[in-house]
Amino acid sequence: MKRMGIKRLILDHIEEHRAIYMFTIVLLCMGVIFGAIIVNSLSFSQKNDLYAYLSLFFGQVEQGEFASSSAMFTQSFSHYSKYIGLMWVLGLSVIGLPIIFILLFIKGIVVGFTVGFLVNQMGFDGFLLSFATILPQNIILIPIFITVTTIATAFSIKIWRQITRRGFEPIFQYFITYLIFLLAVGVFIAFVSAYEAYVSPAVMKMVFSWIN
Repeated sequence: MKRMGIKRLILDHIEEHRAIYMFTIVLLCMGVIFGAIIVNSLSFSQKNDLYAYLSLFFGQVEQGEFASSSAMFTQSFSHYSKYIGLMWVLGLSVIGLPIIFILLFIKGIVVGFTVGFLVNQMGFDGFLLSFATILPQNIILIPIFITVTTIATAFSIKIWRQITRRGFEPIFQYFITYLIFLLAVGVFIAFVSAYEAYVSPAVMKMVFSWIN
């Protein structure tokens, strides 16, 4: 019964904010496409310089020259926490709403550019590398970014309604839920960071060994 209750809450939430979810999904997809287009717009020398840097990194991966797992976890968790935390804070103000959308769009660009560049330079090997090292964590990260953007947008809309007095919204109660949501997201970010620190390096090394 408890599981059915949680499922119903999630479905009701998605139905209530369906329009925002659709907008954020489209915006993220546009960012991914734009990132892939940027790859094709790079000059030959720019691609060579970037690939030379990646080749140096790939060589370090093959030799197992990684930073310590704890340092990688700390760096990854700090990066995602700051990015998501900034989106969450911006959701507390109406004027921060456009910046939230820009941050989501940038996330899409990064994913699209990374995958597009690897495939462009390495062909099927680049696709395999992307599938093994980029896809797993983004299966969790992308829904997190979409959900954070949607909930932050919804919270901003509630604040706007209070300012314009178009209706009473229980802001404090919603803020507590908003804060609990951030803490829950922190758990998922920790899981993703742990994967990138302790699992992803071994996967990358295995993929490079198979490619070579």
